[in-house]
Formats: sequence, C-alpha cells, structure tokens
Amino acid sequence: MEKAKVLFISQEITPYLPESEMSKIGRYLPQGIQELGKEIRTFMPRFGCINERRNQLHEVIRLSGMNLIIDDTDHPLIIKVASIQAARMQVYFIDNEDYFQRKATLTDKNGEEFEDNDERTIFFARGALETTKKLRWAPDIVHCNGWFTALAPLYIKKAMNEDPHFANSKVVYTIYDDEFKSNWADNFKEKLKIEGVEDADLEVLEKSDYIHLSKLAIAMSDGVIQGSENINPELVDFIKQTGKPFLGYHDEESYTEAYNGFYDSLLD
Repeated sequence: MEKAKVLFISQEITPYLPESEMSKIGRYLPQGIQELGKEIRTFMPRFGCINERRNQLHEVIRLSGMNLIIDDTDHPLIIKVASIQAARMQVYFIDNEDYFQRKATLTDKNGEEFEDNDERTIFFARGALETTKKLRWAPDIVHCNGWFTALAPLYIKKAMNEDPHFANSKVVYTIYDDEFKSNWADNFKEKLKIEGVEDADLEVLEKSDYIHLSKLAIAMSDGVIQGSENINPELVDFIKQTGKPFLGYHDEESYTEAYNGFYDSLLD
C-alpha cells in the first residue's frame, strides 16, 4: 500500500527560529509522522532573521522563478531548502525580497506588527502550494500550523479544488494562542482573491482581524486541532458550530500519536 503523504505548512520551525510551542511542533511533528510511516514535505517562511549560512539554506533554481501577483503587483517567488540531518528531513523556505528580507518575523524591533502581514500571508500560502505542485507531489493531508498559514485551506478548497495535486487532499488547521492585534487593510478581501475564490467563499471574513481570519481557515478545513492549552473561546464555539472533526489539546508526550490518528480518521 502506498504511503500516505502529509504536507506541513508551518509558521515557525526550530532551529531556524527560536524555540516556542509552535516551532517545536513544526520541527518534531513531521519527524514523528515520518517515523510512523508517512511521507512528508515541510514548508515555512524564509523570515529575514534566519541565518542562511549557519543553517545551510540554498536556493532551488528549478523551483524558483515564478511570479505571484498580489494587489496588481508582481512578486518573484524564491524557493530555498535546508536539511535537518538528525530527522532526515528537508525544509522548504518561501522567500521574496519585498516580504521576507527584513531582519524580523512578524513585528518590528518595537513590537509593532508589520502593515503588510496580510500580503505576506497571501504570498506564503500561495507560494507553498504552487511549489508543492512543481514538486509533482500530491498530499493526502495538508496540515497548516498557525495563523500565518490560514489562507492555505481557502486556496486548496476553492482555487485548487480541481487541481489533481490537491483535489483529494484533506486539510487540517491547528489553532494556537498566537493572536495578532491589528486589523488588516480594508481591501484585504480583494487582495486575497484569485481565480476560484468568490465573494460567497469569504462571507465569514466580516473583519480583517485574527478572529475572522481563523474562522475562515476553520470553515475551509476538514479537521481542526487545538495546538495550545488555551485558545480563544469564540473560536472554540465556532468550531463546535461547524461540526468539523476536532482534536483537543495534547501535550508533547502524546501529540504525535494523536495527530497521526486524527489524519487517519480523516482519510478513512
């Protein structure tokens, strides 16, 4: 029987970013799932604070070179890759000079959230999915970790629902206690539209804020996981209303087995 394929799209992965609840899951979950017999691919943003030399990132020329249009502007997609030797695992990085060269992740040195985080989120989600297609690798499960990945479920279910790479993919979204505070640009809805994404698909996006972005990701996913011990209660209520398969919080000792079982239940 062919191995099930799991695509991980992660906001943070250690050792490329400092250890956090999310970055540790980004690092150790794919390894654990691979050891349980599934095939994996892993993506994260190439934030400018990641040391390319120390982490031995190099550009993958055959995957780079595409342009993604956001708000009528062309943005070149650059793909880099590095290996975590101990895990026999490669990590693909989505890079672009406009969005990911600054020496920070989501906020500036004063803790102010970047005004273009909305466009960076769009670029990352679309870049990861387009690169997966270029790899000619059709995932059975796409697991999105953190709000920076929240648009991938929308693009898979609406823009790529007939693409053979994603037509049969089950999408899992993990919610953490990682809220951003700002409201994004008023034209965020317009910016994120591509062919296949209609106004009706975005009804839940009443505001361009963390809560409604998360609701959109939940609405477009096949299953939802609680990644932090405490998450926003409004989102817990929304998950219950949707009736989606939901996996509650699991600690470091138990999450790999629990998530693997959750994937299997969605594939069944």
